[in-house]
Amino acid sequence: MQNLENSIISGVILVTLVLLFFLGLRNASFVGLAIPLSMLMGILFLYASGVTLNVVVLFGLILALGLLVDNAIVVVENIYRYMQEGYSSIEAAKYGAGEVAVPIIVSTATTLAAFLPMAFWPGLVGSFMQYLPITLIIVLTSSLFVALVINPVFTSIFMKIDIRSEDRSIRARKRRNVLIANATMALLAIVFHFSDFELGRNLLGFVVLISLTYYFLLRPSSFVFQNRFLPVLERVYDKFIRAALRFPIMTFLGTFVLLIFAIVLLGIRTPKVIFFPTADPIYINAFVEMPLGTDIQATNELMKEVEETIEEVVKPYRGIVEAVLSQIGENTSDPNGPPEPGASPNKGRITVSFVPSEERGDISTFKIMEEIRVAVRKFPGVDIVVDKNADGPATGKPINLEVSGEDIDQLAILSQTLITYLNSKNIPGIERLIADVSIGKPELIVNIDREAARRYEVSTFQVADAIRTAVFGKEVSKYKEGEDDYPIMVRLDEQYRNNIEDLLTQRIMLPEGRQVPISAVANIEYTSTYSAIKRKNLDRAITIYSNVLQGYNANEIIVQLDEYMAAYDLPDGFSYEFTGEQQQQAEDMSFLVNAFMLALVTIFLLIVAQFNSVLSPIIIVLSILFSTIGVFLGYAITGRDISVIFTGVGIISLAGVVVNNAIVLIDYIVLVTKEKYEKLGLKNAFELDKEDVKEAIVQGGSTRLRPVLLTAITTVLGLIPLAIGFNINFFTLIAELDPKIFIGGDNAAFWGPMAWTVIYGLVFATFLTLIVVPAMYWLSFRLTAFVRRL
Repeated sequence: MQNLENSIISGVILVTLVLLFFLGLRNASFVGLAIPLSMLMGILFLYASGVTLNVVVLFGLILALGLLVDNAIVVVENIYRYMQEGYSSIEAAKYGAGEVAVPIIVSTATTLAAFLPMAFWPGLVGSFMQYLPITLIIVLTSSLFVALVINPVFTSIFMKIDIRSEDRSIRARKRRNVLIANATMALLAIVFHFSDFELGRNLLGFVVLISLTYYFLLRPSSFVFQNRFLPVLERVYDKFIRAALRFPIMTFLGTFVLLIFAIVLLGIRTPKVIFFPTADPIYINAFVEMPLGTDIQATNELMKEVEETIEEVVKPYRGIVEAVLSQIGENTSDPNGPPEPGASPNKGRITVSFVPSEERGDISTFKIMEEIRVAVRKFPGVDIVVDKNADGPATGKPINLEVSGEDIDQLAILSQTLITYLNSKNIPGIERLIADVSIGKPELIVNIDREAARRYEVSTFQVADAIRTAVFGKEVSKYKEGEDDYPIMVRLDEQYRNNIEDLLTQRIMLPEGRQVPISAVANIEYTSTYSAIKRKNLDRAITIYSNVLQGYNANEIIVQLDEYMAAYDLPDGFSYEFTGEQQQQAEDMSFLVNAFMLALVTIFLLIVAQFNSVLSPIIIVLSILFSTIGVFLGYAITGRDISVIFTGVGIISLAGVVVNNAIVLIDYIVLVTKEKYEKLGLKNAFELDKEDVKEAIVQGGSTRLRPVLLTAITTVLGLIPLAIGFNINFFTLIAELDPKIFIGGDNAAFWGPMAWTVIYGLVFATFLTLIVVPAMYWLSFRLTAFVRRL
């Protein structure tokens, strides 16, 4: 939680710095105002709806960090442009906000349309992930209100053109005022230092440092950036867009060929596909299972030996081990495995918990887990499974093979046969195949001699009730103390209830004072039975499951297992299927594909309603499709694992960002074109000269260059701290002057795939929006004009 909070602060700082260079401090402040206001409004609505501030909500805020400034950037930048053209601050706020109101409302609606289907994500994973779209929808709606209502008010009052004064006396006076103000704060900080008011000293120290850095470094750099670098960038962009408009067919086909190349390259350099990303274990569990019927004291003795073995393994890593906890009996089953209710005196669990990731240094807890796995193999006749904590919601084991049929005896034998068969194939990466139903559970059957029972007038219920009362006890009354009731249980003393002869010699009380010993009407038989009987779709089922060793991929192992199972001759009436994580993965992948298609259709309909055209929406939807080129190339080049959940959500999130820029760009091109033909008294754009239309496209691209770049850069920089795992603790930095900087961490491993997906796609989509979208618009205009002439 704290790392995510610090990632939000890091992202805000990076976003504000970028805005400072593009817009200047004053305008950057107006845009930056959207961040706290939108987030606070969003958190207020989340709190009112009963949503807690969990890790998914915090990541939603990080992802929204770059998105929620998009509307403010477009509005403030457009108002600033009007002020540069000589309009008053009120007129600039009115015209600037009004000109882009419709496109940013539609672009925000399309972004919400991309996330809305994910709010209806079914199942356990959906319950975990649905907080992400809910957070984004609320925060982005808040940002629209801030951009259209609050930002114009502030800009109309406070916005000025930030120009570097050429008058040396004015510049000297400003410099003197800055130095005096900072010197005053520095002296006050010294007073706080000697007064032992460390927090005040540190705060003032940082204010002085930031103020001087801004005035003497960042402000001059921003002037250089705006006056020298941006004009060069605009000239370079002008050449690129004119070249693309000169050869629009080649530009479009080249992009399409690049999409095919990216898909082929991804097929050649196929990364591993995983369900959920795995971070270093926060804690490790060793699940110990002895044969059924083992006494809890025997289990306890073995657990002491296993604990000593694990203690020896973790001794060199004592600096990062927080605690080692042993547990015997109930609630010791693997929470990621099939449910196993009831008492389990033959089972135990040892948990090794570690300090937070930032305190572990370079030590990987995966390495410790593998060492524990090797060390506990020395105990014969005992099943010991070592596993890490679950990442995300529990979805079942990565290897989960369900075998079903009606004959439970044959099914139990078949499950053991299959385990032997699959083990003989020596598939690497499987820890240990275990069946969730065992057939060696000891059982004591009490057979009632019904003829003798009738002779003594003893019912079967009386026999069963006597044995149950002796072993488990019976509530005969209650003891009341205050408002609490405590049951009073009666049963045999431990030395008698654990002795079969004593149980059988106890007497059943009958009417008229007669007493009959149980042994007179019943005898016992020793046998064995199943540990449980489980059903699925009315058939009995047994699950064979296992963990996957570190460094191996569950999907690749499942492919091999499926091949071997297809070659195995199952008896008639029996079937198998892979469930658990594999089943959940298939269901969630199907949902994400459907959600993406639904998002595209909804986005398409919204854009049709805005532009009253079909070609413009097709261009924008194609830009969403082409944005995946960056994702495919990014994963193919870097070789990062593709996460079904987070990569899928990242692509849907990317669609929401890409469509924003494309809508704002095309809307402005349409606006400039409309102004041109209305000025000439023409009916529509098709009566304009082709060169006029081309110049309108170039002008639209040049005008929207800054907001498109700002949107992309702020979104990317907002995600960079989380993607690379850059962590700095701002709270301890201010309070103790200790930033506790470290790279990596659990959040980067877990949320990194989604962050990198958006970054890969958006970097390419920026080029796509600025170059390819205008070329596709020009191509569609020429095609429409040709059809109209026909």
